[in-house]
Amino acid sequence: MSGLSDVRLALYSQELSEGLETRLSCPPNMSRWALYCHRWTSRKTLLRLTPEHLRDIGIAAEQARSEGLKPFWRE
Repeated sequence: MSGLSDVRLALYSQELSEGLETRLSCPPNMSRWALYCHRWTSRKTLLRLTPEHLRDIGIAAEQARSEGLKPFWRE
């Protein structure tokens, strides 16, 4: 379940910064393609989680679905 913490942090940061235009950028040590690959795998993994797993990481099923269905090129 690698990458789930990044998805959780992204969802939580969206809740904290409602209306703020703060965008996460690519870390200096990660290429753009590595970032895309990371997003794609973590979002697809998020879609396969059971309700028990989602409860463990503190994400609602609706949040997981909306994040998991996003294209990899969108933040």
